[in-house]
Amino acid sequence: MRWRKILIGSIGLLLMAALGLAGANAIDNATKPEILPRIDKVVVYKGERRLELWRRGKLIKQYRISLGGNPVGHKQQEGDSRTPEGEYVIDYRNPNSRFHKSLHISYPNEEDRRRARERGVSPGGDIMIHGLPNGMDLAAVISEFDWTDGCIAVNNREIEEIWQAVPNGTAITLKP
Repeated sequence: MRWRKILIGSIGLLLMAALGLAGANAIDNATKPEILPRIDKVVVYKGERRLELWRRGKLIKQYRISLGGNPVGHKQQEGDSRTPEGEYVIDYRNPNSRFHKSLHISYPNEEDRRRARERGVSPGGDIMIHGLPNGMDLAAVISEFDWTDGCIAVNNREIEEIWQAVPNGTAITLKP
């Protein structure tokens, strides 16, 4: 599993260098983040690589996402590169993460911990919605690959929009 992440990361870096996309983690100034209304529900469709923002039952915006290198199925344990499935909340945010901003998903819940305990493994954690790695602007390349360790990734302009619109405590549903 680890070799696949390294290979995908290396390919992305090579493509970035070849295409001259290396940058200072800036947001594309030609497309400033849109100001969205306050969101009350986030829905992720893993199989379709889509994240949706909802307010009062109305779809506000959707984004193309990248997931972990092993995206099919519910997260079972630490290191499996899967994104959880089920009902969670956005419970805190990190403006200084190693990615361009991140919103934490409340995985693992009690059921996730119980299942992992029964299997004798750690459920893992630190599942986030985040932007791109700091110091690199890979937006043109990275959205075509599943490259995270189980997180949900968007480009930096998109995480700025999501960051502004999604308050802590917002419900998030992650579907297969």
